[in-house]
Parts: sequence; structure tokens; C-alpha cells
Amino acid sequence: MYIPTVREDMAKRGWDSLDVIIVSGDTYIDSSYNGAAVIGHWLIDNGFKVGIICQPDTSSGDDITRLGEPKLFWSVTAGCVDSMVANYSPTGKRRKDDDFTPGGVNDRRPDRACIAYTNLIKKYAKGKPIVLGGIEASRR
Repeated sequence: MYIPTVREDMAKRGWDSLDVIIVSGDTYIDSSYNGAAVIGHWLIDNGFKVGIICQPDTSSGDDITRLGEPKLFWSVTAGCVDSMVANYSPTGKRRKDDDFTPGGVNDRRPDRACIAYTNLIKKYAKGKPIVLGGIEASRR
């Protein structure tokens, strides 16, 4: 069964709240090739209630608050590629395509996504710890 991305998915599992919410710069694909999905399923298999918010809009709180606030912590990753690598070529030109975004158009992943998503959480959902992970988090 896939990991909840909206409250309706939580209701199907009989969950009214989540322990962990994963925020990712990649789209959610329930596959062993998607790091957020692998970690999310591992947490669920070990008794945690987990949801995923993918590529949230950083201009409002609508996306980041749609699953509520987690009981334990937020997990943030820019995705499987550093956001600056995903957004810019080696010569500094803006990339038009993003293989990890629906439709392939590079318009959903902000620059320095880990920082952008963390600031979004701090603005709209204060109070719980934030755990950073992924290639971008290890480089900044």
C-alpha cells in the first residue's frame, strides 16, 4: 500500500495523525528507486505512521500543512539530486527539464530546497524537530 500524501489516504488507513512527515523535492513514486518511499515504507514497517509531501509550493502554507503536524518529527530531503544541480547547468544556465517532476518541467523544486522546505516548516508548522537527509543535506 502506498504512503499517504493527503488526508483521505490517511483515513483509508484509519489514521487521524502521523508520527513522521517526509518532505521531498522529488515527486512521490512508490518504488525502491525513490529514497523517500524506501525510508517511508521502512518506518511504516517498524510501526510508525508516515506521510509524504512532495514538491510543496513554497509561496504558501497550503501544501506543507495538508497532512497536519507530525507527532515526532519532519523529515526533509531535496530529493535524489542536489537542487542546485537539478536547476542549473555547469555554466549557470537554468535547466528547463527535471526528470523527477511530473511532466518533466523544471518549475517545482526551489533552489537550495532543503533550506526552502525547512524555512517553510518553521513558518507554518512550528514546534517539532526537523531531520535533514539526502545528498543536498550532506553537502551544505
